[in-house]
Amino acid sequence: MAKVEIYTKAFCPYCSRAMRLLADRGVEPTEFDITMDRAKREEMIGRANGRTTVPQIFIDGQHVGGSDDLAALERAGKLDPLLSA
Repeated sequence: MAKVEIYTKAFCPYCSRAMRLLADRGVEPTEFDITMDRAKREEMIGRANGRTTVPQIFIDGQHVGGSDDLAALERAGKLDPLLSA
């Protein structure tokens, strides 16, 4: 199974939606809560090519975007192959 990392904030509905979609696939991502962690927030922005919104999701080190991007991958049938790599 692929390594999945997700940067989140407390009370973020988009983060919850992404986490739920991953859980439905049996994936337990490494979660980085950036709510009060400036260093992790800066790390996320650097890795996500300047994107500042949460969640930001990485699969095997590849940036796949946010919650909407993850859902789009799922609708296109491309999420499961990425996760099983």
